[in-house]
Amino acid sequence: MSQTLPPAVKALAPLAGAPAVPRRRSKLWTVRAPISRRAYWVLALTGLVTPLLLWTALAAWGGMDATFLPAPLQVLDRTWTWATETGLMGDMGISIYRVVAGFLLSAVIALPLGLLIGTYRAVQALLEPLTDFIRYMPAVAFIPLVMLWVGIDEGSKIAIIFIGTFFQMVLMVAEDVRRVPAAQVEAAQTMGANRRELIEKVIFPSAKPALLDTLRITMGWAWTYLVVAELVAANSGLGYAILRAQRFLQTDTIFAGIIVIGLIGLVTDQLFRLAHRRAFPWLYLK
Repeated sequence: MSQTLPPAVKALAPLAGAPAVPRRRSKLWTVRAPISRRAYWVLALTGLVTPLLLWTALAAWGGMDATFLPAPLQVLDRTWTWATETGLMGDMGISIYRVVAGFLLSAVIALPLGLLIGTYRAVQALLEPLTDFIRYMPAVAFIPLVMLWVGIDEGSKIAIIFIGTFFQMVLMVAEDVRRVPAAQVEAAQTMGANRRELIEKVIFPSAKPALLDTLRITMGWAWTYLVVAELVAANSGLGYAILRAQRFLQTDTIFAGIIVIGLIGLVTDQLFRLAHRRAFPWLYLK
């Protein structure tokens, strides 16, 4: 019977019983495998620089009017003029104040409320459907009501950012609390912990890493509502500068404002990540 086998099969027959040699795979494509710090930064810089190079090439090609797509150097020059002559630092300062104030107001209320919703089914039944209903309402639709109820001062801008982030934050916090393993709660109850001790010493500490990530994500949402917030009778801020530039077709200023907001958001996000690593180092042990 062996004589009827094809020559190629006969040649591979001695290898049939040999142990399989594992194929070496690049860690870059291994699921959840760590990569070196050098590889991380090379990939990160590649991801940041590649769109800039494509933008430069498209602007240099000449097929697009600079009014609609200014070159990166033109945007950089406009940013420098804005910083040195027309008050970029002031616009950044007031926008950061509005975003941080709206975000902190949301966090102060959403954290305890989400903790209660995630802990007690009765509170969940009472408040979660209403919160889920309101979170689908666009924040921009509340501008007329905010102007009537709060006025047109700083409070109105902060209120719009609060509305845009609060309801999302409540539901995310509640979900983080619900992910706390039931075994931890049951073990604490077995040892005689009361309701307050369960929340203070079991549920909240266990949910802290996820809660900090939720705050990081919702801070990003707070920045996305900045331009909407500065629709309300603003005369300063990055969002106001972008909207004003739109009226005069100052596309370079629009690009500059968007990039500045993105850079502030990137720095904020990295600070949150650093705080997460410092607060919960055991999560990053290899």
